Amino acid sequence: MTATERPVASPCVSICALDDDDICTGCQRTVEEITRWSRMTNDERRKVLGLCHERAKASGLVWMLPTKSNN
Repeated sequence: MTATERPVASPCVSICALDDDDICTGCQRTVEEITRWSRMTNDERRKVLGLCHERAKASGLVWMLPTKSNN
């Protein structure tokens, strides 16, 4: 991370509950990803956000995904 680069924000949405696979139902992070977040580099955080996106798609949580215009 450069001196001018801001930290990648946490995806936490304050809905903190783990499913049977120990994935947070709010942010889609694993317990390990949540606990390590503050020590991750921005590149690591971006990778985790991508994994969260994939988990949200796989579980049908489309409300978490950015919308695209169909124009």
